[in-house]
Amino acid sequence: MGLISKLVNMVKGDQPAPVAPSGPNIITRDHHDISRRDISDNALKVLYRLKDAGYQAFLVGGGVRDILLGKQPKDFDIATDAHPEQVHKLFRNSILIGRRFRLVHVRFGREVIEVATFRASHNEGQDSNQAKQADNGMLLRDNVYGTVDDDAMRRDFTINAMYYNINGFTIHDFAGGVEDIEQRNIRMIGEPQARYREDPVRMLRAIRFAAKLDFDIDPATAEPIHSLGHLLEPIPAARMFEEVLKLLLSGNGEQTYYLLRDYDLFKYLFPATDAAIEADQSEDYQVEEFVILALRNSDERIAQGKSVTPAYLFASLLWHPLQERLSKISKMPPIPAMHQAAQDVILQQVKRTSIPRRFSTPMKEIWDMQLRLPRRHGNRAAELVENKRFRAAYDFILLRESSGEDLEKLGEWWTEYQFASGEKREQMTTDLGKPAPKKRKPKKNPQA
Repeated sequence: MGLISKLVNMVKGDQPAPVAPSGPNIITRDHHDISRRDISDNALKVLYRLKDAGYQAFLVGGGVRDILLGKQPKDFDIATDAHPEQVHKLFRNSILIGRRFRLVHVRFGREVIEVATFRASHNEGQDSNQAKQADNGMLLRDNVYGTVDDDAMRRDFTINAMYYNINGFTIHDFAGGVEDIEQRNIRMIGEPQARYREDPVRMLRAIRFAAKLDFDIDPATAEPIHSLGHLLEPIPAARMFEEVLKLLLSGNGEQTYYLLRDYDLFKYLFPATDAAIEADQSEDYQVEEFVILALRNSDERIAQGKSVTPAYLFASLLWHPLQERLSKISKMPPIPAMHQAAQDVILQQVKRTSIPRRFSTPMKEIWDMQLRLPRRHGNRAAELVENKRFRAAYDFILLRESSGEDLEKLGEWWTEYQFASGEKREQMTTDLGKPAPKKRKPKKNPQA
């Protein structure tokens, strides 16, 4: 019998577990396989320092969930009854962050351990500096502190409401998370529609976890998503950018895309791309196929341990909106038209997701190279292959061809050119023939 099955049987009563007065199922060390060896040394330092200072401290959320699933957690988050300022005083290597949701980041080189204070429900009489909620239900500020029991009920999904306690090495399962892991089920804690209104990004999180873990979204949790996507519109563009990276650059981008489309959420992340997909009537070159191939390629690179840049992802997702904008720009040479279209498309997209300049600049350079790579005559090919964006632009050409676009075997030519000898390269450019002469504008007749 597997670890999760054992835990489920115990939770159901086959192996009775003690129940805390506040309600969690407490799974003792002899009934689970989570070991301190599974936990980051730095997370353990934070847990033990909080404990030694007299505070409660639990490993919580994805760290517990992923260890139970036999996965290596990417992050280790900690929940405590210490207030942010108290945590900050304990760790010189920490910073206080956030206003809407105040917490502490404890830095150990490149690893960051996030420490959050137990949250509680809001009451009408509370100070607006602690809690603030918009008329539509969205939480604008969430700094009402409570107990671990309160905190568990404020978590989003049951599989994220399991707490590992170093004081006794027990797991506290507050909402049936162990059973939902066994059933591979994403289930909201509380009434789903109200919880989505509190924080609409929870809809994206449901989809991200479903794609990442290959779980199903519980019907009651899934049902409101179709009609509540519009709640994502007021979310700050910077936060949406970070969510897009988590959704599409975590190695499950293709499956995440399918779910986003199924639940009518993709259009709130990339409205112009969604419109292009819906409008596409072509038989041989489908916009959606291009998007899917781009995400599939990114997933494959991540699986191989290779880097993937948001610049390439956004360049791919916005390529067809760019083409549509280009088609409406007339009386302008191709490269200036490309620059103008790129600026217009990016300005529209940043209304939904921010795109930092460190990514928008290479995006535009990848697009620009799509006009330059077909111009291979003379010394141009040798110059282009040395361009810092050549590799990304070349991959982009292959992506366009793979999705059905006819570029007259341009990708094949560049593939051969990269590995050819100097003599062969010269022959390849010679075989292209001479470029067509530029058309000269007729001279105006001098005025009499």
